Amino acid sequence: MSKPIQTINRYKADLREMMFLLFEQFEVQNLLGKEPFEPWGEEEIRTTLNECYRWVKEVPGPLNVTGDIEGCKIENGRVVTPKGFKEAWKKLFEAGWKSIGVKPEHGGGGAPQSLRVLMEELQSGANTAFNMYPGLAFGAAEVIEAFGTHAQHEKYLPPMFDGRWGGTMCLTEPHAGSDVGSSSTTAHKEGTDGGYKIKGTKIYISGGDHDLSFEDNIIHLVLARVQGAPAGTKGLTLFIVPRVREDGTSNDVQVTSLEHKMGINGSATCVINFGDNDSCIGYPVGGEEQLNRGMPQMFKMMNMARIAVGIQGVALASSAYLNALDYAKERKQGSSITHWKDATAPRVAIIEHADVRRMLLDMKARVEGIRALAVKLSDHQDRATALAGKDDKLAAYHQGQVDLLVPLVKAYGSDQAFRVCETAIQVYGGAGYTRDYPVEQYARDAKIFSIYEGTNHIQSMDLVGRKLGQAGGANVQAFAGDIAKFVAAHSEHPTLGPSVKKLGEAQNAVTGTAMQLLTWFSTGNVGIVPLVSTRFLEMMSELCVGWLLLQAAVIAEEKKKGVAEGHPDVAFYTGKLHSAVYYASNVLPSVKEKASILAAEDRSALEIPAEAFATA
Repeated sequence: MSKPIQTINRYKADLREMMFLLFEQFEVQNLLGKEPFEPWGEEEIRTTLNECYRWVKEVPGPLNVTGDIEGCKIENGRVVTPKGFKEAWKKLFEAGWKSIGVKPEHGGGGAPQSLRVLMEELQSGANTAFNMYPGLAFGAAEVIEAFGTHAQHEKYLPPMFDGRWGGTMCLTEPHAGSDVGSSSTTAHKEGTDGGYKIKGTKIYISGGDHDLSFEDNIIHLVLARVQGAPAGTKGLTLFIVPRVREDGTSNDVQVTSLEHKMGINGSATCVINFGDNDSCIGYPVGGEEQLNRGMPQMFKMMNMARIAVGIQGVALASSAYLNALDYAKERKQGSSITHWKDATAPRVAIIEHADVRRMLLDMKARVEGIRALAVKLSDHQDRATALAGKDDKLAAYHQGQVDLLVPLVKAYGSDQAFRVCETAIQVYGGAGYTRDYPVEQYARDAKIFSIYEGTNHIQSMDLVGRKLGQAGGANVQAFAGDIAKFVAAHSEHPTLGPSVKKLGEAQNAVTGTAMQLLTWFSTGNVGIVPLVSTRFLEMMSELCVGWLLLQAAVIAEEKKKGVAEGHPDVAFYTGKLHSAVYYASNVLPSVKEKASILAAEDRSALEIPAEAFATA
């Protein structure tokens, strides 16, 4: 007989680490109490994070396992979500967690992005599948907020921000995945009210239908091509397509099937037909003057979604690590290495075994690093917002760093998340492969992160093809300059100096490889760029994470001096030092090695004939 699955919360988070990032490393307090974050102070942020953590453990957390097992289904043409999700949606919006980061003029709290990122981590970590529904609704609303007309703001934003309506983005088609420009969904002018008849099929639409929103409506943002528009991405327009019309009748939007997935089973991934009966009406975001501007508009949502994916990654990786850590402290197996020949020696907790300790420290360093990377990006966002109209040059620097870091947060965060979850299973041993513990679900849920919102290779091509040359190369030069200043200031640090010097060597390797990429572009050797771009993104991400971990370690060592012996912060700060040194010693050296591999210009993957991959 199989074991019953209990409705219990298994999510764990490290609030002390979050507070360190906010107030000790990135010093968000310097932005608080001033425009545009006047209502926010340090105490408000601490209280909000603590209360959000309590809430996610009580409400969506216990539904994570049951939602995974139950999944979604279609009944009478509509999606039915797992038991408890609808009540969780109601409690989510009653508590106001999603509106904290919304601008005050739209009824939100106007919180700093750095707080919002960490709240998203808590909500995603507790129940990734459930949190995707409101996350997508907010993402769609923010696109309408950024590009919509005043009338569209008034009509769509209030119900999307307060939970009455859901929202999605609809890009992918059966024949057009990453190749969005091949989209065949059409739009034909209909009447004089600005509406267009939409016709086409979209697949892999997360939250494409559900039974959660209070008024049972979903606003789809659909990429379609108006008759006569240019081919490719330049001819795509973004349309607002409600599931239900203003008069309450159907807008000819049909969910035809659900994908059967490896993970995030509580999230409905839909195939949607628009206009099967030639009566689906959509409206261009921003009105007709925004025709053929769909991709720039959609990129705003995609950029936000890509950041969110990185946050999903750290959320699951963190809980996987913390659960594995607790298990390693409790599970007794074998004797200490100092008594390995003594069969009668007492059994010890597996955290006493060297390889388990190595895995735990590896997970700790990677989790802290990718979280710091996400908060670093959000800190730049906050500072760009605060400086807008006051110091445009400095604001442009911060926004440039946001643009540069997006592909790193998405790709490196999601890649590392899966690897951390995989390592967590290894710490558990066979137990980790069972549903008795949460890490097997974390691994299944996390795998999609490197695939959706643009595969991680696409992120790497965005980095090398667009971001390195953005602002004439000024953004990447500023990034390198920030690291160079840190290396110059701390390379002789009495404790961390050797690790900082490794960071400097990694920086030289990344800078040299960036120049090599530019040479390939300028000399017509472009074919090799996509072959090496993923590896370059890894190099740049590892450089950035190494820098942020060492920066945290410098702060931690100084802070530790003022902490009384026996205080928990002694152990916390000591842990920060070990994370940084471990990463510098075990990860940063690989940056130089990767640079050597790239410089060798191996073309074997390009030159092998297709038939030579296998003869069977």
